[in-house]
Amino acid sequence: MKRALTPRNLASAIAGGYLPMLLALLIVVLPLLWMVISSFKPVAEIVTTAPTFLPGDPTLENYDQVAERVTLGQVFLNSIITTAVGSCIKVLLAITTAYALVFINVRFKNVIFLGILVALMVPPEVAILPNYLTISALGGRNTLWGIILPGLGTAFGTFLLRQQFKTVPYALVEAAELDGAGHWKRLWTVLVPVTMPTIATVSLVTIVNEWNNFLWPLIIVDSADKMTLPVGLNLLNSIESSTGSYGVLMAGAVLVIIPVLIIFAALQRYIVAGLTQGAVK
Repeated sequence: MKRALTPRNLASAIAGGYLPMLLALLIVVLPLLWMVISSFKPVAEIVTTAPTFLPGDPTLENYDQVAERVTLGQVFLNSIITTAVGSCIKVLLAITTAYALVFINVRFKNVIFLGILVALMVPPEVAILPNYLTISALGGRNTLWGIILPGLGTAFGTFLLRQQFKTVPYALVEAAELDGAGHWKRLWTVLVPVTMPTIATVSLVTIVNEWNNFLWPLIIVDSADKMTLPVGLNLLNSIESSTGSYGVLMAGAVLVIIPVLIIFAALQRYIVAGLTQGAVK
């Protein structure tokens, strides 16, 4: 039902809808947009008393300097490998663990789930020293598997998928069981398709965390050919004291966020579906 366009309704729409969206746009998007645009500006247009929003003389020199200072191809490949392998294993473990906690009669599964909840509350920095000692003892320093291994468990993904699996009508699983489907087939032919939006959300969060992971790769790797992209770009810190380095630093930051934005664009339709799933019965 449409409401008549009156000054009061217009003011309400602006105050309750457009104004918050505009503020969010200014706070979140504007700094990122400024960063991207500044990465194409020469030094003279960044360090100036009369800055302009758009570059007057666009240049790729900042990106060339990033490529000169960092082995860009190698660190980019390392990030792709660690993110792809780590995310796939994390999501797979989250799906199978959540299924076991909901649909398999495991003894003390409530205690196990409580342990997962506790893991959600513990900062990951607490485990850095034990992980470092363990991975070093196993020979994992300066290796990609040493970066991947400690973070393969995901308490957040397991918790989210367990809660989602509990909302699935048991009649669906029971029908598959009557048709002779085992646990593996029930999981991948019944549960995964109907919970795909939630799985996509878990996947996106996992991919973003893996891609942006900085502290652990920084600690476990000190060889330039095994660094991931965020750690490799940390080498740009050596020029951070120079006022002419702002464009280079912004170009490096853009290189980090572009792959994540592409992945988000690919998964956003599933995420939107996940946010509205169950809203209408």
